[in-house]
Amino acid sequence: MLPKEYRLKNKAAFSATYRIKNSFYKDGIVLYAGKLKADNENPTRVGFVVSKKTHKRAVRRNRLKRLMRESYRLMLKNNETGNAQNYMSLIFVGYEKAVGKNFDEIQNSIKDLIMRLK
Repeated sequence: MLPKEYRLKNKAAFSATYRIKNSFYKDGIVLYAGKLKADNENPTRVGFVVSKKTHKRAVRRNRLKRLMRESYRLMLKNNETGNAQNYMSLIFVGYEKAVGKNFDEIQNSIKDLIMRLK
């Protein structure tokens, strides 16, 4: 699980990140990037979203969120986040195309999305 200081929690933070409209898509996962940081003092906060419209079963939605969260956590642990640390917030949104994928496929998609950040 991600440490508490890395989690994006409140609704206002999610709305502010969506409003920037800086997004990238890969294999059923969309990455929304928030504003660039003025200082690198605060950690980048990350949120994971899978809508009920994606799949009606909560078990399948939660599994996709867990896979996305774990792949980002491992990247953070290995310092492979690249330019992602220059942003205030990131949101990963899972769609129907990503629901049945295994961990390696999800991890490759997340890595590719993070490498696209400038």
